[in-house]
Amino acid sequence: MRLLATALLSLAIAAGCGAQASAPQPLGGHGLAAPVPARAPADGIPVYLPIILKPMPMVIVGAGDIADCSMPWTRATSDLVSAIPGTVITLGDNAYDLGTPDEFNNCYNPTWGRFKNRTRPSPGNHDYVYPSAAGYFDYFGAAAGDPARGYYSFDLPGWHVVSLNANCSYIGGCQAGSAEEQWLRADLAAHPAACTLAYWHQPRYSSGPHGSDATYTAFWQALYDYHATLVLNGHDHDYERFAPQDPNGTLDLARGIREFVVGTGGRHFSAFGPTRRPNSEASQAGIYGVIKLTLSNNSYQWDYLPVPGFNFHDTGDGACRGA
Repeated sequence: MRLLATALLSLAIAAGCGAQASAPQPLGGHGLAAPVPARAPADGIPVYLPIILKPMPMVIVGAGDIADCSMPWTRATSDLVSAIPGTVITLGDNAYDLGTPDEFNNCYNPTWGRFKNRTRPSPGNHDYVYPSAAGYFDYFGAAAGDPARGYYSFDLPGWHVVSLNANCSYIGGCQAGSAEEQWLRADLAAHPAACTLAYWHQPRYSSGPHGSDATYTAFWQALYDYHATLVLNGHDHDYERFAPQDPNGTLDLARGIREFVVGTGGRHFSAFGPTRRPNSEASQAGIYGVIKLTLSNNSYQWDYLPVPGFNFHDTGDGACRGA
């Protein structure tokens, strides 16, 4: 019996682990590692012990206001994204000017389309210039959600992520009581994660030329009620980071949501006015780049990455609100 057990153990080690492991090798994002030898007994058969690691951080990278065939910067931002493993998000206005099938195929697809299979998009107002945003929905397919709604959610380890459709007039409104706002509340109730991130195109708060838009107050209120942590937007062609705020735009370091505006994916940039909104902590116009979020259990790190030739960086970290 002892010989049989020894033989089975040897076969299991050979088939599942190999005999060459000298250090734990992480598997995916699940925080497991390959077994490593604990000791080599006199009979020559090593005894393996499993090593359990903490869950590996997940990465989200993205920007908005992206593909314009007349601009060279879409290729430059896509080169940044292609070098970063993880989930790609788009913050709307994916293909300029009209969101046509030709613009998606000729402008978006050769650049940001290189990682289409790991992209979770959101639509912008330029995507809806083409009737019913059909160019957007046909290009992204099931990844863009139901074309009648354009909003959906998904999960990453330790995080719940929501992509919203801010083009309210096409989907029955975004106000409190609208179909989308009710769906958002139901979705957040069904996914009580410690860490929640939401993204859509037009920002609730912005110091850029489009400015803040109270249309999305109901989104912010629902996210605040369910202890969301982060919101990402585009629309203004600049970069801006806000301190955590409540739905009224008041500084709230205990429960507030931090917002990033990242409309620097490739379309021509826009300029800020002479003043910034309250709670604006960092801002930069005249740049192209993407934001990288490293998501851990109960915390996150951000890193704004410019394309080569632009020197602005913005980095930091924070804690999740539902933790």
